[in-house]
Order: sequence, then structure tokens, then C-alpha cells
Amino acid sequence: MVKKVLKFGGTSVGSIERIQHVANIIRQEKDKGHQIIAIVSAMAGKTNELINLSKKLSKEFDKRELDVLLSSGEQITCALLAGALLKIKIKAKSWLNWQIPILTEGEHANARIINIHLSKIEEFLKHGVAIIPGFQGISKNGDITTIGRGGSDATAVAFAKLFNADSCEIYTDVDGVYSSDPNNIPVAKKIEKISYDEMLELSSLGAKVMQSSAVQTAMMYDIPLEVRSTFTNRKGTRIFNKQNIDYSKSVTGVAYSKDDAKITLIGVEDKPGVAANIFEPLNRAQINVDMVIQNISSDEKLTDVTFTIKRDDLLKTKDILEGNKSINYKKITHNQDVSKVSIVGAGMVSTPGITYRMFRGLADSKINILAISTSEIKLSVIIKQEDTLKAVKKLHSIFDLD
Repeated sequence: MVKKVLKFGGTSVGSIERIQHVANIIRQEKDKGHQIIAIVSAMAGKTNELINLSKKLSKEFDKRELDVLLSSGEQITCALLAGALLKIKIKAKSWLNWQIPILTEGEHANARIINIHLSKIEEFLKHGVAIIPGFQGISKNGDITTIGRGGSDATAVAFAKLFNADSCEIYTDVDGVYSSDPNNIPVAKKIEKISYDEMLELSSLGAKVMQSSAVQTAMMYDIPLEVRSTFTNRKGTRIFNKQNIDYSKSVTGVAYSKDDAKITLIGVEDKPGVAANIFEPLNRAQINVDMVIQNISSDEKLTDVTFTIKRDDLLKTKDILEGNKSINYKKITHNQDVSKVSIVGAGMVSTPGITYRMFRGLADSKINILAISTSEIKLSVIIKQEDTLKAVKKLHSIFDLD
């Protein structure tokens, strides 16, 4: 018997009519004799609505209570979808995180799934559909936790792993993964097949189709994924290991993010241990540092250190640096009007000239590069935010993705 995990995002369940449509998709799968677990997000806009309610009470709303509040969005969807399935004579039942349970660890708003006990629903799955709320779990202390925005993808992949599912299908409002954001790059094309590595890079670099931690888990356990549209019958994008993919192009996609900020420490002592002293307190504060550039010292005494972080962490990072007594520097500068633009492709590693072509294209478009980061299958640059779309369109054309 084929086992499937189907995950439906917020736009897919954004109204009663759409929930009824999702119920019909599930019925078609049940008619084929498949066992189905459905993971659902909150209805589109519901999570933001709940966040705004909390902010009306307090800008520093208690994190534990915020998790309780936000988890209600998925619970509403669970009950409505179960009701829609029962109406069309499909046996279904909603299960909340504590009823299964979905066990998590870590802090509120950023927990991670460590185990799921399927014993309570395994017997039910032989005849019915289990509807599970994404994005949430329960801690060892019995507290409701959430696992970050986009966490329903992680829930779906975790269930697919433990359910030994034959596939995990991510239903959304687009019919697959594109070579760039089709809303801003009309010539972007749908990618039929993509490797876990490439999808992981695109997800972490700003592509919003899937959560990066979900892709990482799928890659670790070789769980086949498919991203597809709730609203069409067209095939989506299949995501699996690179051995199943024929790379005819060196670059698979162009991604961008406008969520970054750049910080420079000017006049830092150029000696062993200084970099560790800069970044250790940032690590303790769980601030993710991305690109790091250290200029070559002209006098072997002072240098400049530049790095990028998420824009939301800018003020916190500045406070930590200014309070760090273990480092000496002349001044701190920062720039939050920047973007990160990246090219991604598993074929890059065996194709010479990729770096030159990217830099030449940006230079021809009179776009200045502020920072650079590379890996085997990724090349990222920091540029002025106002140049973002111009850069993406140029790179999309240069690497024959139009």
C-alpha cells in the first residue's frame, strides 16, 4: 500500500471553498487506496492576525503564551478539513500536537521536532485520514511550542520519515520550484527536477517555496519530495538526490533575499583570537552570521572585519559588539539597505568561468559588489538593495535561464 504525507499551505486552505477543494484532493488519493496523513498550516493571514493581536496587548508578549496563541491557527484548519472530509463520506479525524504527541525541544518560537509517537494513529490510518497541525509540538514540560515560520514543512517531512512514506507532497499556490521568483521575473521557468543540495541552498537564500530545515531532513533520510499546486493538476517539481538528475545547465536558479544587513568593524587589532572574540558572544546570542570578510592588514597591526546578519538582528548585534570589552576597534558602521543575490547549481562545480561570468554581468550593469561568499554549488554577493531586481534579471539571462 502506498503511503503519502500531503502538506497544505496557508493559501491552499485560505477559505472554506479552498478547504473543500483540498478535501477532494485527499478523496482522490484515498480512492486509489493510499494511506494519507495530511499536514495543514493556518489559513492564509491567520498567523499574522494573531501576532497583531498579541502586539496590541504588549510588544514583549510572553513567548510561551504566544506559542499557545499561534498554534490555534493550525488547530482551526485541522477541524475544518476533518469536517469537510466527513461531509463527503471520507473517514477522518483531527489530532492535536499533544494527542499524538509531537515532541519538541528548544526555546519557544524556535523549537525542533525530536520524536513523534505514531502508535495512536497507525491503526486509524488503515481506514481513515489523519489531519495533523503543522508548525507545532509539545515540550517535555508539557508546554505547546512552535517551530518557526514555515514549520509546517518540517512537520510534514518528520511525519514522512517516521511513517515510512513513499512520498511527501508539498501543496502550495505555485506549481513547483522556479528558476527565480516568477512574481518579479516573468521569464522564470519551472524546474522539473532538482537535487536536495540545490533546493537547500535556494531555500536558505530566500526562495520561499520550502523551509530549509525540512529539505535538510528530507536529504538526510532520502525522502522524495514534490512541490506542486493545489489549484492545478500539472506535475510539480520533484526533489531528490543528485544521482537522479541530468545537469544540462551549470546554474539551476537565481535567488535573492532583502532580509540582510552588513556590519563593519573598522580598525580591529590584527592578531590571533580577535575574530573568535568578535563572534563568540554573537554565537551565544544565537545570531546567525553569514558572509565574513577580513581585509588584508597593510601594517600588520589593524584591519577591518565585515560580516552579514539578518536585518532583524541588527540592533541586538550592535549592542553586543558595543558591550564587548574583549575587542578593540575604532568604530562600527552598518548598512541595512542591502540585498543578497545568489546563483545556485550543482553543475557549477565542474564548469569553469562561472565566477567571471557573474561578476562581468554585474559590472556591465554597473552594480557594485559589497561582499562575496562561495561554496561548491553557490555563489552569493551583497549589493545595494535598489539594484536587486536588475541583478537578478541580468544573471537569469546570462546563465540561459530565460
